[in-house]
Amino acid sequence: MALTSVSTHLSPVCGFINPATAPDVATVIAAEAAPAPSPAAASAPPSRVRSPPPRRMAVAPPSYCFVAFPPRAKDGLVVFGKNSARPRDEVQEVVYFSATDHEPESKVECTYISVDQVPRTHAIMISRPAWLWGAEMGANEHGVCIANEAINAREPAAETEALLGMDLVRLGLERSATAKEALDVIVALLEEHGQGGNYYEDAGSCHSFQSAYLIVDCEEAWVLETVGKYWAAEKITEGVRCVCNQLSLTTKIDAEHPELRSYAQSQGWWTGEDEFNFSDVFSPSDDHLACCSGKDSLEKQEESITVQTMIDILRDKASGVCIDSESFLTTASVVSVLPQNRSSPCIHYFTGTPDPSRSIFKPFIFVDDVKLVPKAQSPCFGDNDPARKEPRFQEKPDRRHELYKAHEWARAIIESDEERGQKLRTTMLDLEQQGLEAMEELLSSSAPLDPAEVADLFYDCVDTEIKFFK
Repeated sequence: MALTSVSTHLSPVCGFINPATAPDVATVIAAEAAPAPSPAAASAPPSRVRSPPPRRMAVAPPSYCFVAFPPRAKDGLVVFGKNSARPRDEVQEVVYFSATDHEPESKVECTYISVDQVPRTHAIMISRPAWLWGAEMGANEHGVCIANEAINAREPAAETEALLGMDLVRLGLERSATAKEALDVIVALLEEHGQGGNYYEDAGSCHSFQSAYLIVDCEEAWVLETVGKYWAAEKITEGVRCVCNQLSLTTKIDAEHPELRSYAQSQGWWTGEDEFNFSDVFSPSDDHLACCSGKDSLEKQEESITVQTMIDILRDKASGVCIDSESFLTTASVVSVLPQNRSSPCIHYFTGTPDPSRSIFKPFIFVDDVKLVPKAQSPCFGDNDPARKEPRFQEKPDRRHELYKAHEWARAIIESDEERGQKLRTTMLDLEQQGLEAMEELLSSSAPLDPAEVADLFYDCVDTEIKFFK
């Protein structure tokens, strides 16, 4: 089916919603239903009263990221997914940056430090906590996807400000055309600049972690786990893999820091006589022996893994993959499909809102002249941002973007009125399903992609979602 044919049956408001089949909003928000929260309540900024300083976190937030390769994944597709567990009140934004040429000897200012810029950076689409420079997860124009996991290790993470693991996600995406190139970029920067600094927008305590990464393209994936500047990596080309907030590499190591084993010996963590097991050596306790619930969720799938399968896994609260606790919430999610047939486009589905079970996964495709989406971007405070001034985080500004505020209204409906909430959630899923079906048609089409047809795809999806909530 030609893309123009797909476009013809899609709504003019959003590039993937068919108004003939989309439920009537009036049906969802019935006149006789209980009144919705007032506009003032929905738009009021969070309280500025600062809580007492929290205790230092002992355990990294329980995030999960996944990859599935054919034949476990359907139709020659590599499927990637990530849930980002962060502090409950943190806002994530979804931001597109175009490919850019840079002046010689220029610098790029990351979250806490500046590093040398490269001559050209690739186009990227990232989901990130709105206060920092880097990214929790994202993709680039070459079909490289990277997700970060905060982890604890036997060696405490440095509190000294350096590169955050999230900075390295963005730097890897901007500077690589393959998963292996991204791995090389990250470990080189790690060697030169180190990692450290506060992972949270919190003046009361420094929450620092080591980092793990899942780095994926259409041919292979790399699991990279780091402790300070030391690291090990495993190459994956088949089956499924889950990476969570525990070290997972054992004896199968395909690349490593040249001094990794000698460092472990110098610390008394490895004798040099036993087989080297990365998790055994560097985990803080026996935590790495506990089964990752995300691994079970992925491996138990009997059918071929599709985009819908990955979305369902990310929405699964019973397994713990979708976190909703007193301290942490899944604040954003992404699913990417990377065709091994390079004539087909990679498609990336971002939520831009918390709790994937109550969010819509919206498609994005890299083309020239992508339309920016300010409604999914947080306000910019420039040099006056409390995250950029020292001492940091003395204030906590309202970083909510328009999509986030609209989602807050929908969440209030879902939580306060069971009947209306169920109707609203059903409608949201119907809208999402139409997008998934349209993208599946696009992938199965033999016609070349017309960039003009999808340049405003994500913009229209966000705009329609907000109009629906309003």
